Amino acid sequence: MQYLPNILFAIAFIVGIGYFTKNVKKLIRNIKLGRDVDVSNNKSERFKNMAMIAFGQTKMVRRPIAGILHLIVYVGFIVINIEVLEIVIDGLFGTHRIFSSIGKPYGVLIGIFEILAVLVFVSVILFWIRRNIIKLKRFWKAEMTSWPKNDGNFILYFEMILMTLFLVMNATDLHFQSMDSGNVISQFIAPWFSGLSEGTLHLIERSAWWLHILGILVFLNYLYFSKHLHIILAFPNTYYGKLTPKGQFNNLESVTKEVKMMMDPNVDPFAAPAEGTEAAMPEKFGASDVQDLSWVQLLNAYTCTECGRCTSECPANLTGKKLSPRKIMMDTRDRLEEVGKNMDTNNGEFKDDGKQLLDDYITREELWACTTCNACVEACPVSIDPLSIILEMRRYLVMEQSAAPAELNNMMTNIENNGAPWPYNQMDRLNWKNE
Repeated sequence: MQYLPNILFAIAFIVGIGYFTKNVKKLIRNIKLGRDVDVSNNKSERFKNMAMIAFGQTKMVRRPIAGILHLIVYVGFIVINIEVLEIVIDGLFGTHRIFSSIGKPYGVLIGIFEILAVLVFVSVILFWIRRNIIKLKRFWKAEMTSWPKNDGNFILYFEMILMTLFLVMNATDLHFQSMDSGNVISQFIAPWFSGLSEGTLHLIERSAWWLHILGILVFLNYLYFSKHLHIILAFPNTYYGKLTPKGQFNNLESVTKEVKMMMDPNVDPFAAPAEGTEAAMPEKFGASDVQDLSWVQLLNAYTCTECGRCTSECPANLTGKKLSPRKIMMDTRDRLEEVGKNMDTNNGEFKDDGKQLLDDYITREELWACTTCNACVEACPVSIDPLSIILEMRRYLVMEQSAAPAELNNMMTNIENNGAPWPYNQMDRLNWKNE
Protein backbone atom coordinates (compact mmCIF):
# COMPACT_ATOMS: atom_id res chain seq x y z
CA MET A 1 0.00 0.00 0.00
CA GLN A 2 2.90 2.36 0.58
CA TYR A 3 3.56 2.46 -3.16
CA LEU A 4 -0.07 3.11 -4.11
CA PRO A 5 0.35 6.93 -4.29
CA ASN A 6 3.36 6.49 -6.56
CA ILE A 7 1.45 4.10 -8.83
CA LEU A 8 -1.53 6.46 -9.01
CA PHE A 9 0.76 9.37 -9.76
CA ALA A 10 2.52 7.43 -12.53
CA ILE A 11 -0.85 6.51 -14.09
CA ALA A 12 -2.10 10.12 -13.96
CA PHE A 13 1.18 11.41 -15.38
CA ILE A 14 1.28 8.87 -18.23
CA VAL A 15 -2.39 9.47 -19.12
CA GLY A 16 -1.93 13.27 -19.05
CA ILE A 17 1.23 13.25 -21.17
CA GLY A 18 -0.21 10.60 -23.49
CA TYR A 19 -3.37 12.59 -24.22
CA PHE A 20 -1.28 15.72 -24.74
CA THR A 21 0.96 13.86 -27.21
CA LYS A 22 -2.10 12.59 -29.09
CA ASN A 23 -3.40 16.14 -29.46
CA VAL A 24 0.01 17.40 -30.60
CA LYS A 25 0.06 14.77 -33.34
CA LYS A 26 -3.43 15.80 -34.42
CA LEU A 27 -2.36 19.45 -34.42
CA ILE A 28 0.66 18.71 -36.63
CA ARG A 29 -1.47 16.66 -39.01
CA ASN A 30 -4.02 19.45 -39.37
CA ILE A 31 -1.35 22.08 -40.02
CA LYS A 32 0.28 19.85 -42.65
CA LEU A 33 -3.00 19.85 -44.60
CA GLY A 34 -1.90 23.23 -45.93
CA ARG A 35 0.15 23.79 -49.06
CA ASP A 36 3.90 23.48 -48.74
CA VAL A 37 5.88 26.71 -48.62
CA ASP A 38 9.62 27.27 -48.38
CA VAL A 39 10.56 29.13 -45.19
CA SER A 40 14.11 27.85 -44.86
CA ASN A 41 15.77 31.17 -45.73
CA ASN A 42 17.36 33.75 -43.41
CA LYS A 43 17.59 31.49 -40.37
CA SER A 44 19.51 34.08 -38.34
CA GLU A 45 16.80 36.69 -38.86
CA ARG A 46 14.12 34.15 -38.02
CA PHE A 47 15.83 33.19 -34.76
CA LYS A 48 16.16 36.88 -33.95
CA ASN A 49 12.44 37.43 -34.49
CA MET A 50 11.61 34.47 -32.27
CA ALA A 51 13.92 35.73 -29.53
CA MET A 52 12.61 39.30 -29.66
CA ILE A 53 8.89 38.68 -30.20
CA ALA A 54 8.15 35.31 -28.56
CA PHE A 55 10.72 35.32 -25.76
CA GLY A 56 11.21 39.05 -25.37
CA GLN A 57 7.53 40.00 -25.73
CA THR A 58 8.58 43.19 -27.55
CA LYS A 59 5.27 43.64 -29.37
CA MET A 60 3.20 42.97 -26.24
CA VAL A 61 4.59 45.93 -24.31
CA ARG A 62 3.54 48.42 -26.98
CA ARG A 63 0.38 48.63 -24.89
CA PRO A 64 2.13 49.10 -21.52
CA ILE A 65 -0.58 48.02 -19.06
CA ALA A 66 -1.58 44.81 -20.81
CA GLY A 67 2.00 44.19 -21.88
CA ILE A 68 3.53 44.40 -18.41
CA LEU A 69 0.75 42.30 -16.85
CA HIS A 70 1.16 39.68 -19.56
CA LEU A 71 4.93 39.68 -19.08
CA ILE A 72 4.49 39.03 -15.34
CA VAL A 73 2.06 36.18 -15.96
CA TYR A 74 4.22 34.73 -18.73
CA VAL A 75 7.50 34.82 -16.83
CA GLY A 76 5.93 33.89 -13.50
CA PHE A 77 3.96 30.95 -14.81
CA ILE A 78 6.94 29.53 -16.73
CA VAL A 79 9.42 29.96 -13.87
CA ILE A 80 7.09 28.66 -11.17
CA ASN A 81 6.43 25.50 -13.13
CA ILE A 82 10.11 24.62 -12.93
CA GLU A 83 9.02 23.16 -9.61
CA VAL A 84 6.95 20.65 -11.55
CA LEU A 85 10.21 18.76 -12.13
CA GLU A 86 10.58 18.27 -8.38
CA ILE A 87 6.92 17.29 -8.04
CA VAL A 88 7.27 14.67 -10.78
CA ILE A 89 10.37 13.16 -9.15
CA ASP A 90 8.70 13.15 -5.72
CA GLY A 91 5.54 11.64 -7.16
CA LEU A 92 7.30 8.82 -9.01
CA PHE A 93 9.87 7.88 -6.35
CA GLY A 94 8.02 8.71 -3.13
CA THR A 95 10.46 11.41 -2.00
CA HIS A 96 9.48 14.75 -0.48
CA ARG A 97 11.04 18.00 -1.74
CA ILE A 98 14.03 16.12 -3.03
CA PHE A 99 15.83 19.29 -4.11
CA SER A 100 15.71 20.73 -0.58
CA SER A 101 18.90 18.79 0.11
CA ILE A 102 20.86 21.55 -1.62
CA GLY A 103 20.13 23.72 1.41
CA LYS A 104 19.67 27.50 1.43
CA PRO A 105 19.68 27.99 -2.38
CA TYR A 106 16.55 25.83 -2.51
CA GLY A 107 14.76 28.07 -0.05
CA VAL A 108 15.78 31.19 -1.98
CA LEU A 109 14.53 29.66 -5.23
CA ILE A 110 11.15 28.71 -3.76
CA GLY A 111 10.94 32.18 -2.21
CA ILE A 112 11.32 33.71 -5.67
CA PHE A 113 8.62 31.35 -6.91
CA GLU A 114 6.27 32.52 -4.15
CA ILE A 115 6.79 36.19 -4.97
CA LEU A 116 6.12 35.46 -8.63
CA ALA A 117 3.02 33.47 -7.68
CA VAL A 118 1.57 36.50 -5.88
CA LEU A 119 2.43 38.78 -8.80
CA VAL A 120 0.78 36.35 -11.23
CA PHE A 121 -2.31 36.13 -9.02
CA VAL A 122 -2.65 39.93 -8.86
CA SER A 123 -2.05 40.30 -12.60
CA VAL A 124 -4.68 37.66 -13.39
CA ILE A 125 -7.22 39.47 -11.20
CA LEU A 126 -6.50 42.71 -13.06
CA PHE A 127 -6.94 40.88 -16.38
CA TRP A 128 -10.27 39.53 -15.13
CA ILE A 129 -11.40 43.04 -14.12
CA ARG A 130 -10.43 44.45 -17.53
CA ARG A 131 -12.32 41.67 -19.27
CA ASN A 132 -15.46 41.42 -17.13
CA ILE A 133 -15.96 44.70 -15.24
CA ILE A 134 -14.32 47.40 -17.35
CA LYS A 135 -15.35 45.34 -20.41
CA LEU A 136 -12.78 46.54 -22.93
CA LYS A 137 -14.47 46.74 -26.33
CA ARG A 138 -12.10 44.35 -28.06
CA PHE A 139 -13.19 41.55 -25.73
CA TRP A 140 -16.86 42.10 -26.54
CA LYS A 141 -16.91 42.17 -30.33
CA ALA A 142 -19.48 40.16 -32.29
CA GLU A 143 -17.15 37.20 -32.86
CA MET A 144 -16.52 36.81 -29.12
CA THR A 145 -19.44 34.44 -28.56
CA SER A 146 -19.97 32.17 -25.56
CA TRP A 147 -16.96 29.84 -26.00
CA PRO A 148 -14.26 32.41 -26.93
CA LYS A 149 -15.54 34.71 -24.19
CA ASN A 150 -15.68 31.96 -21.55
CA ASP A 151 -12.38 30.44 -22.63
CA GLY A 152 -10.52 33.59 -21.60
CA ASN A 153 -12.10 33.47 -18.15
CA PHE A 154 -11.45 29.74 -17.74
CA ILE A 155 -7.74 30.35 -18.26
CA LEU A 156 -7.72 33.11 -15.65
CA TYR A 157 -9.51 30.87 -13.13
CA PHE A 158 -7.05 28.06 -13.86
CA GLU A 159 -4.10 30.31 -13.14
CA MET A 160 -5.60 31.74 -9.94
CA ILE A 161 -6.33 28.24 -8.62
CA LEU A 162 -2.88 26.89 -9.48
CA MET A 163 -1.12 29.82 -7.81
CA THR A 164 -3.32 29.45 -4.72
CA LEU A 165 -2.62 25.72 -4.47
CA PHE A 166 1.10 26.36 -4.78
CA LEU A 167 1.09 28.82 -1.87
CA VAL A 168 -1.21 26.66 0.30
CA MET A 169 1.01 23.65 -0.34
CA ASN A 170 4.02 25.59 0.94
CA ALA A 171 2.17 27.14 3.86
CA THR A 172 0.97 23.78 5.24
CA ASP A 173 4.20 21.87 4.63
CA LEU A 174 5.78 21.65 8.07
CA HIS A 175 9.10 20.52 6.60
CA PHE A 176 9.26 23.54 4.33
CA GLN A 177 8.11 25.97 7.03
CA SER A 178 10.85 24.71 9.34
CA MET A 179 13.45 25.96 6.87
CA ASP A 180 14.93 29.36 7.68
CA SER A 181 14.53 30.71 4.17
CA GLY A 182 12.20 30.41 1.20
CA ASN A 183 8.83 30.87 2.87
CA VAL A 184 8.72 34.55 1.92
CA ILE A 185 4.98 34.60 1.29
CA SER A 186 3.79 31.31 2.75
CA GLN A 187 4.94 32.36 6.25
CA PHE A 188 2.10 34.89 6.23
CA ILE A 189 -0.40 32.28 5.05
CA ALA A 190 0.67 29.59 7.52
CA PRO A 191 -1.05 31.32 10.53
CA TRP A 192 -4.41 30.82 8.74
CA PHE A 193 -4.02 27.13 9.50
CA SER A 194 -2.81 27.54 13.10
CA GLY A 195 -4.55 25.32 15.62
CA LEU A 196 -4.92 22.45 13.19
CA SER A 197 -3.34 19.13 14.06
CA GLU A 198 -0.21 17.93 12.32
CA GLY A 199 -2.25 15.23 10.57
CA THR A 200 -4.77 17.76 9.26
CA LEU A 201 -1.99 20.01 7.97
CA HIS A 202 -0.41 17.04 6.21
CA LEU A 203 -3.77 16.19 4.62
CA ILE A 204 -4.20 19.77 3.36
CA GLU A 205 -0.63 19.86 2.06
CA ARG A 206 -1.02 16.54 0.23
CA SER A 207 -4.39 17.62 -1.20
CA ALA A 208 -2.90 20.89 -2.48
CA TRP A 209 0.08 18.95 -3.89
CA TRP A 210 -2.14 16.51 -5.78
CA LEU A 211 -4.54 19.16 -7.03
CA HIS A 212 -1.62 21.33 -8.15
CA ILE A 213 0.01 18.65 -10.33
CA LEU A 214 -3.30 17.31 -11.63
CA GLY A 215 -4.35 20.88 -12.41
CA ILE A 216 -1.16 21.40 -14.43
CA LEU A 217 -1.80 18.20 -16.42
CA VAL A 218 -5.40 19.26 -17.08
CA PHE A 219 -4.23 22.74 -18.08
CA LEU A 220 -1.63 21.23 -20.42
CA ASN A 221 -4.29 19.21 -22.23
CA TYR A 222 -6.78 22.07 -22.21
CA LEU A 223 -4.37 24.15 -24.30
CA TYR A 224 -5.29 22.33 -27.51
CA PHE A 225 -8.91 23.46 -27.21
CA SER A 226 -8.03 26.96 -26.04
CA LYS A 227 -6.73 30.22 -27.42
CA HIS A 228 -3.80 29.68 -25.05
CA LEU A 229 -2.29 27.23 -27.51
CA HIS A 230 -0.13 30.24 -28.39
CA ILE A 231 1.91 29.49 -25.25
CA ILE A 232 3.48 26.71 -27.31
CA LEU A 233 2.97 27.85 -30.90
CA ALA A 234 4.13 31.47 -30.53
CA PHE A 235 7.73 30.29 -30.87
CA PRO A 236 7.48 28.45 -34.22
CA ASN A 237 4.98 31.04 -35.47
CA THR A 238 7.35 33.96 -34.92
CA TYR A 239 10.21 31.91 -36.39
CA TYR A 240 8.28 31.20 -39.59
CA GLY A 241 6.79 34.68 -39.74
CA LYS A 242 6.86 36.68 -42.94
CA LEU A 243 10.19 38.39 -43.66
CA THR A 244 9.28 40.17 -46.88
CA PRO A 245 7.96 43.75 -46.74
CA LYS A 246 4.40 44.00 -45.42
CA GLY A 247 1.90 44.07 -48.24
CA GLN A 248 4.20 42.48 -50.81
CA PHE A 249 2.04 40.26 -52.99
CA ASN A 250 3.37 36.83 -53.88
CA ASN A 251 3.43 36.04 -57.59
CA LEU A 252 2.07 32.80 -58.95
CA GLU A 253 4.66 30.92 -60.98
CA SER A 254 2.18 29.98 -63.69
CA VAL A 255 1.07 33.59 -64.13
CA THR A 256 4.67 34.80 -64.16
CA LYS A 257 5.55 32.33 -66.93
CA GLU A 258 2.54 33.44 -68.95
CA VAL A 259 3.47 37.11 -68.66
CA LYS A 260 7.09 36.39 -69.66
CA MET A 261 5.83 34.43 -72.64
CA MET A 262 3.58 37.32 -73.69
CA MET A 263 6.52 39.72 -73.51
CA ASP A 264 8.89 37.47 -75.47
CA PRO A 265 8.51 38.16 -79.21
CA ASN A 266 10.24 34.89 -80.06
CA VAL A 267 7.63 32.72 -78.36
CA ASP A 268 4.68 31.34 -80.29
CA PRO A 269 1.76 31.36 -77.82
CA PHE A 270 -0.13 28.91 -80.04
CA ALA A 271 2.68 26.39 -80.29
CA ALA A 272 1.90 22.85 -79.09
CA PRO A 273 3.93 21.41 -76.19
CA ALA A 274 7.18 19.77 -77.25
CA GLU A 275 6.95 16.09 -78.05
CA GLY A 276 7.40 13.92 -75.00
CA THR A 277 6.23 16.62 -72.59
CA GLU A 278 2.84 17.09 -71.03
CA ALA A 279 1.06 20.32 -70.47
CA ALA A 280 1.11 21.38 -66.81
CA MET A 281 -2.04 20.59 -64.92
CA PRO A 282 -3.97 23.75 -64.14
CA GLU A 283 -3.57 24.85 -60.54
CA LYS A 284 -6.23 26.32 -58.33
CA PHE A 285 -5.74 30.02 -57.97
CA GLY A 286 -6.14 31.37 -54.46
CA ALA A 287 -7.98 29.68 -51.61
CA SER A 288 -11.58 28.73 -50.98
CA ASP A 289 -10.90 26.27 -48.15
CA VAL A 290 -8.23 25.61 -45.55
CA GLN A 291 -6.44 22.99 -47.67
CA ASP A 292 -5.71 25.74 -50.22
CA LEU A 293 -3.85 27.86 -47.66
CA SER A 294 -0.21 27.31 -46.77
CA TRP A 295 0.76 25.39 -43.65
CA VAL A 296 2.23 28.62 -42.23
CA GLN A 297 -1.19 30.29 -42.53
CA LEU A 298 -2.79 27.32 -40.75
CA LEU A 299 -0.12 27.60 -38.05
CA ASN A 300 -1.14 31.27 -37.77
CA ALA A 301 -4.74 30.25 -37.17
CA TYR A 302 -3.84 27.90 -34.32
CA THR A 303 -1.51 30.50 -32.79
CA CYS A 304 -4.12 33.27 -32.61
CA THR A 305 -4.46 34.56 -29.05
CA GLU A 306 -7.87 36.13 -29.77
CA CYS A 307 -6.61 39.27 -28.01
CA GLY A 308 -8.33 41.49 -30.57
CA ARG A 309 -5.46 43.90 -31.09
CA CYS A 310 -5.71 43.34 -34.84
CA THR A 311 -9.43 44.14 -34.91
CA SER A 312 -9.05 47.17 -32.66
CA GLU A 313 -6.51 48.60 -35.16
CA CYS A 314 -8.45 47.68 -38.31
CA PRO A 315 -9.76 50.86 -40.02
CA ALA A 316 -12.50 48.90 -41.79
CA ASN A 317 -13.78 47.54 -38.47
CA LEU A 318 -13.47 50.94 -36.79
CA THR A 319 -15.70 52.49 -39.46
CA GLY A 320 -18.44 49.91 -38.96
CA LYS A 321 -17.54 47.39 -41.68
CA LYS A 322 -18.18 43.71 -41.04
CA LEU A 323 -14.51 42.76 -41.29
CA SER A 324 -12.68 41.60 -38.16
CA PRO A 325 -9.15 40.20 -38.69
CA ARG A 326 -9.51 38.25 -35.43
CA LYS A 327 -12.65 36.57 -36.79
CA ILE A 328 -10.77 35.64 -39.98
CA MET A 329 -8.25 33.71 -37.88
CA MET A 330 -10.88 32.19 -35.60
CA ASP A 331 -12.96 31.07 -38.59
CA THR A 332 -9.91 29.53 -40.23
CA ARG A 333 -9.11 27.56 -37.08
CA ASP A 334 -12.74 26.47 -36.64
CA ARG A 335 -12.92 25.22 -40.22
CA LEU A 336 -9.57 23.45 -39.87
CA GLU A 337 -10.82 21.73 -36.72
CA GLU A 338 -13.97 20.69 -38.58
CA VAL A 339 -11.86 19.21 -41.39
CA GLY A 340 -9.71 17.40 -38.80
CA LYS A 341 -12.76 15.87 -37.10
CA ASN A 342 -14.04 14.80 -40.51
CA MET A 343 -10.78 12.95 -41.07
CA ASP A 344 -10.91 11.40 -37.59
CA THR A 345 -14.30 9.84 -38.34
CA ASN A 346 -13.22 8.66 -41.81
CA ASN A 347 -9.98 6.84 -40.96
CA GLY A 348 -7.73 9.78 -41.80
CA GLU A 349 -9.37 10.62 -45.11
CA PHE A 350 -11.31 13.82 -45.72
CA LYS A 351 -14.74 13.29 -47.26
CA ASP A 352 -16.45 16.25 -48.86
CA ASP A 353 -18.89 17.75 -46.36
CA GLY A 354 -20.34 20.33 -48.71
CA LYS A 355 -18.71 23.17 -46.78
CA GLN A 356 -15.72 25.42 -47.27
CA LEU A 357 -14.03 28.34 -45.57
CA LEU A 358 -15.39 30.78 -48.14
CA ASP A 359 -19.08 31.64 -47.67
CA ASP A 360 -19.72 29.04 -44.94
CA TYR A 361 -17.34 30.77 -42.51
CA ILE A 362 -15.94 33.93 -44.07
CA THR A 363 -18.25 36.07 -46.17
CA ARG A 364 -17.34 37.94 -49.33
CA GLU A 365 -18.43 41.16 -47.68
CA GLU A 366 -15.72 40.70 -45.07
CA LEU A 367 -13.06 40.00 -47.69
CA TRP A 368 -13.79 43.05 -49.82
CA ALA A 369 -14.05 45.34 -46.79
CA CYS A 370 -10.30 44.98 -46.22
CA THR A 371 -8.17 47.98 -47.25
CA THR A 372 -4.93 45.88 -47.21
CA CYS A 373 -3.33 48.49 -44.95
CA ASN A 374 -1.49 45.85 -42.85
CA ALA A 375 -2.60 47.42 -39.56
CA CYS A 376 -3.67 43.97 -38.32
CA VAL A 377 -0.31 42.43 -39.22
CA GLU A 378 1.58 45.20 -37.47
CA ALA A 379 -0.60 44.96 -34.34
CA CYS A 380 -0.35 41.20 -33.79
CA PRO A 381 1.96 40.37 -30.85
CA VAL A 382 2.88 36.93 -32.26
CA SER A 383 3.45 37.68 -35.99
CA ILE A 384 0.12 36.42 -37.35
CA ASP A 385 -0.79 37.59 -40.86
CA PRO A 386 -4.61 37.71 -41.36
CA LEU A 387 -4.13 39.78 -44.54
CA SER A 388 -2.42 36.90 -46.36
CA ILE A 389 -5.53 34.74 -45.93
CA ILE A 390 -7.80 37.56 -47.10
CA LEU A 391 -5.66 38.09 -50.21
CA GLU A 392 -5.62 34.39 -51.10
CA MET A 393 -9.39 34.21 -50.84
CA ARG A 394 -9.76 37.36 -52.93
CA ARG A 395 -7.45 35.82 -55.50
CA TYR A 396 -9.75 32.81 -55.71
CA LEU A 397 -12.79 35.01 -56.20
CA VAL A 398 -11.13 37.02 -58.96
CA MET A 399 -9.20 34.33 -60.83
CA GLU A 400 -11.43 31.31 -60.35
CA GLN A 401 -14.93 32.78 -60.17
CA SER A 402 -14.56 36.24 -61.75
CA ALA A 403 -16.53 37.36 -58.74
CA ALA A 404 -14.83 40.66 -57.95
CA PRO A 405 -16.99 43.71 -57.18
CA ALA A 406 -18.38 45.42 -60.30
CA GLU A 407 -16.08 48.41 -59.90
CA LEU A 408 -12.99 46.20 -59.82
CA ASN A 409 -14.18 44.10 -62.76
CA ASN A 410 -14.74 47.27 -64.79
CA MET A 411 -11.25 48.50 -63.96
CA MET A 412 -9.61 45.20 -64.94
CA THR A 413 -11.60 45.07 -68.18
CA ASN A 414 -10.48 48.60 -69.03
CA ILE A 415 -6.86 47.71 -68.34
CA GLU A 416 -7.14 44.66 -70.57
CA ASN A 417 -8.84 46.52 -73.42
CA ASN A 418 -7.48 50.05 -73.11
CA GLY A 419 -4.23 49.70 -71.20
CA ALA A 420 -5.57 52.00 -68.44
CA PRO A 421 -8.20 51.83 -65.67
CA TRP A 422 -10.45 54.38 -67.42
CA PRO A 423 -13.10 53.63 -70.08
CA TYR A 424 -11.29 55.33 -72.99
CA ASN A 425 -9.39 53.82 -75.87
CA GLN A 426 -5.65 54.27 -76.00
CA MET A 427 -5.92 57.35 -78.21
CA ASP A 428 -8.21 59.07 -75.68
CA ARG A 429 -6.72 57.69 -72.48
CA LEU A 430 -5.92 61.16 -71.12
CA ASN A 431 -9.54 62.34 -71.36
CA TRP A 432 -10.08 61.51 -67.70
CA LYS A 433 -8.24 64.73 -66.77
CA ASN A 434 -10.98 66.79 -68.36
CA GLU A 435 -13.71 65.33 -66.15
